[in-house]
Amino acid sequence: MDDIYKTIKSSAQGIYKDRGSKFISVAIFVNNQESVKKHLDEIKQQHHSARHHCYAWVIGTNREYHRINDDGEPSGTAGKPIYGQILSRELTNIMIVVARYFGGIKLGKSGLINAYKNAAADALNNAKIITKTVVEIYRINFDYPAMNDVMRILKENDIIQIDRRFELDCSITFKIRKKESKRIIEPFKALKNVNVKHLYTK
Repeated sequence: MDDIYKTIKSSAQGIYKDRGSKFISVAIFVNNQESVKKHLDEIKQQHHSARHHCYAWVIGTNREYHRINDDGEPSGTAGKPIYGQILSRELTNIMIVVARYFGGIKLGKSGLINAYKNAAADALNNAKIITKTVVEIYRINFDYPAMNDVMRILKENDIIQIDRRFELDCSITFKIRKKESKRIIEPFKALKNVNVKHLYTK
């Protein structure tokens, strides 16, 4: 179905050790790039003595946006295997950061890939994965005489109202499941002096 996605319920941590190096991973729910930066800064501060802070994140109900970062590790050895773990579990709205404390022995490319992959996997193994439904938020503006017709459509479809204002000019903000939006919005558009506006999708 195109209106459901999987993500994590809350933050989770993991760890992987290899030849003295310690890889501490944190999986975090994120849904915009501002929260990515905020959490990344917090983790860097928390693990300020780590040599590397490598990460991958994916945002969007269809995984439209993503980024990977090796943070000084050889290209393709850190961000990519972390990203691979996110994709393998079909997750979105998530960031995984792996802080590496160097143990004095170089692991080589294959060793690094294995370490970052397993550290990311451990964080996800400790996370609660949930399925969420994509919902669309609409606002409907209408004249007071249209109140009965508007309320009838809302009631017939069990629509959840978020906010409403009833004066001479009335408005109701509500949310509906994405796959149901077209069917539900059409009757509103057929009403006189009623305007429906899509606000955002989440």
